[in-house]
Amino acid sequence: MPKPILNVADVELRRIGHDPDTSAGSNVPEKFQARLGDIGRRIGARKLGYNLTVVPPGHRAWPFHNHRVNEEMFFVLEGCGEVRIGRETFPIRQGDVIAHPPSGVDTAHQIVNTSQAELKYLAVSTRETPEVCDYPDSGKFAVMNVEPGPDGKPRLWRHAARDKDGLDYWDGE
Repeated sequence: MPKPILNVADVELRRIGHDPDTSAGSNVPEKFQARLGDIGRRIGARKLGYNLTVVPPGHRAWPFHNHRVNEEMFFVLEGCGEVRIGRETFPIRQGDVIAHPPSGVDTAHQIVNTSQAELKYLAVSTRETPEVCDYPDSGKFAVMNVEPGPDGKPRLWRHAARDKDGLDYWDGE
């Protein structure tokens, strides 16, 4: 069993989004860049996911999106920026707690680092699958599921599409 305590200073971070250290062939827009550190699995969490997200100035970790199944909460550890929620934008700063319940596009959200320093926040969410997310800025939706891979480790399955690209329920039957 993993040790149930991990100091935030000891979280191992990995790059996500656009990586400026790679070739220009990446299809991730440059505005998406962050470092992400898994906490939940490392300390034995089962029903909640926890991660540390570090966003450089002028960037965001994820596209504007909402969850149909999972609920998220963010706690700003350092820095400041803004959060888009639905049609509104709110300033955020160290110490703020932000709730994102599951629902439709009215709960779509995105945290943006608008400052000149790193923005660090703790993200906590339920870990229910399958999940459906909407992406209002691009008109997409995604269906995701986490299942054990051949090695027993979790494997993410994700399919993104737009409603206009969808098939009729009876197609091919």
